[in-house]
Amino acid sequence: MFNFGKTEEEIGRLSAMEENFAIISFQPNGTILHANNNFLNALGYRLNEVVGKHHRMFCDKKYASTKEYSEFWEQLAKGVSQIDEFERIRKDGSSIWIQASYTPVKNSSGKVTRVVKFAQDITDTKKVVDSVKEAVNLAKTGIMKQTITQSTKNEGIEDLKNVINELFQVVSEKVDGNLNKITDALTSYQKLNFTHRISGDDIGDVAKGLNALADVVNGMLVENKTNGLTIDESSNILLKNVDKLNQSSNEAAASLEETAAALEQITSNIRNNTQNVAMMSNYSNNVTSSANSGEKLANQTTVAMDEINEQVKSINEAISVIDQIAFQTNILSLNAAVEAATAGEAGKGFAVVAQEVRNLASRSAEAAKEIKALVENATLKANEGKNIAGKMIDGYKELNENIQQTINLISDVETSSKEQLQGIEQINDAVNLLDQQTQQNAMIASETNDIAVTTDNIAKLIVSNADQKEFIGKNEVKARKIEKIRN
Repeated sequence: MFNFGKTEEEIGRLSAMEENFAIISFQPNGTILHANNNFLNALGYRLNEVVGKHHRMFCDKKYASTKEYSEFWEQLAKGVSQIDEFERIRKDGSSIWIQASYTPVKNSSGKVTRVVKFAQDITDTKKVVDSVKEAVNLAKTGIMKQTITQSTKNEGIEDLKNVINELFQVVSEKVDGNLNKITDALTSYQKLNFTHRISGDDIGDVAKGLNALADVVNGMLVENKTNGLTIDESSNILLKNVDKLNQSSNEAAASLEETAAALEQITSNIRNNTQNVAMMSNYSNNVTSSANSGEKLANQTTVAMDEINEQVKSINEAISVIDQIAFQTNILSLNAAVEAATAGEAGKGFAVVAQEVRNLASRSAEAAKEIKALVENATLKANEGKNIAGKMIDGYKELNENIQQTINLISDVETSSKEQLQGIEQINDAVNLLDQQTQQNAMIASETNDIAVTTDNIAKLIVSNADQKEFIGKNEVKARKIEKIRN
């Protein structure tokens, strides 16, 4: 085809090109000048069927009528080569893909005189590449379980196809043949729905792992909800008991506080009573001393009365003597009067004196009689005073005995009061200590109530958190029965 005016080397190169390439030449306007057998065989024509006709006979009719196709030949006519992959149409209407170079040939003046196309049939390679593209596009949708069945003589493309097929197989085995299943599972898990499982007879390792992970998470959620319900029930019971304990502790604290106050008052009263008893004891001792003094004074009074009686007796004796003297004087004055009468005138003066003496004796006798009556009355009164003093002595003795018994009783009461005071003080100390402990218990009960409320809130939060997720057996989960620990 190109052997004119060429050297042997050039002829050899051209022959090699003829053998390996589909070659066709055109006028600058696209009219076919010549085509070698490789080209004619590739498109199914004979030489006489193509020479003189336009290149558009090998193109899709729609493409041949486009501005792009017109510009394609305009660029070639200007000397601009066009190298690319092109789709052409065989005589039988089937599609063929070629790797072609449209090369303008210029004369010595630089004018394009013809266009030569060197092409190779890459239809099988193109089919493999298209299949790879389709497979990659399908893989982009998540479908990895596929195999590219097209093949080509192009070893590089064939190796690439095989590597891609191996990649699909590895991904299908290690992950899953349908990555959408993985995406759906992960989306479901992101939405906290752990009921989703990846199904299929031949799922990949990652799919199996996600199913196993979902089973583990599902079990954890069941366990969490079970624990939450169990804690919730237990915390409800704990709250009720803590409320009772808190109420009881507060009531006990209030009662003990009142008891402590009452005991403090009782202690104060007993302490005052003990002091009063001690004062009574002192007063009793003073009364005893006074009674003893009174008894002594009564004894002294008796002695004085006896002495008065003795003096009265002496006065009575003296009065008797005076009375006798007055009687004797009266007798003597009477005798003197008789003698004076006998003496006559000489005895008148003596008679007057005798009469005066008799009158004086008479008055002395009357005075002695009155004194005697007074002395006898004084003696009577002295005896009465002595009797009274004796009775006072007996009364003082009895009073001393009663006072002594009272002192003994007061001493016993004082001892008992002291012992009672010590006992009450010990009880008071114990009650105060118990009150402090009860106050502490009330405080602890209040803190325990706060902890129980927090625990109850946490339990409800656990249950609420679990209920926000979807998992197998969610609605069948029950609280775990807790056995009471027996000591």
